[in-house]
Amino acid sequence: MKKILLIEDETSVVEFIKKGLTEEDFEVSVALNGNSAINMAMDSVFDLFILDILLPDKNGLDICKELRQKNIKAPILFLSALGTSENIASGLNIGADDYLIKPFKFIELKARINALLRRASQNETANEVVVNDIYSIADLIVNDTTKEVKRKETLISLTATEYRLLLILLKNKGKVFSRLELLELVWDIDFNVGTNVVDVYINYLRKKIDSNADTKLIQTVVGMGYVLKEK
Repeated sequence: MKKILLIEDETSVVEFIKKGLTEEDFEVSVALNGNSAINMAMDSVFDLFILDILLPDKNGLDICKELRQKNIKAPILFLSALGTSENIASGLNIGADDYLIKPFKFIELKARINALLRRASQNETANEVVVNDIYSIADLIVNDTTKEVKRKETLISLTATEYRLLLILLKNKGKVFSRLELLELVWDIDFNVGTNVVDVYINYLRKKIDSNADTKLIQTVVGMGYVLKEK
């Protein structure tokens, strides 16, 4: 049984999430504030954290940062009413693995949790790779063994999700992917959950990969999706 720590101070939200996840055979513990969350995380091993940002004693962003500084590697899913692109970027850039905006549908929360747990399990059981897998287009080079991304010989820092998205596009350069296909391949979500997470991450990648380059590689195909190619 997977153990989840829910860090949330709204009683109604706590009751809704805990009831739903318990019925899905998760073991759910609850921390109503940041200090309790840190103490519980240090005392027990959790498979995943669900974390609000607006908490009474400590900002959720600070909690996320502290968990990562303490070398706690379990997936962190932000669940917050703060839904601007800047809020999402802040959460992901300090170490969270995903971000879901309130109000939310339980079916999407469950899908996000299952996807994060699957990826965490795959990372734990993956065999070591002894041969460098290098992919490139124009002056963009990705080494899938060392996870290094370079453009014009400049190292580019990507989050784990940004890296997965880029690698899928790069391995299939010239292929147009719909948003639904990318949701399935990157987030393991095989149905349309009405989220713009794909567009948000494409914008993140463009800022890091294309913004300072003469040749733009990430292209939008209107009405169809996205493709990685040289114009």
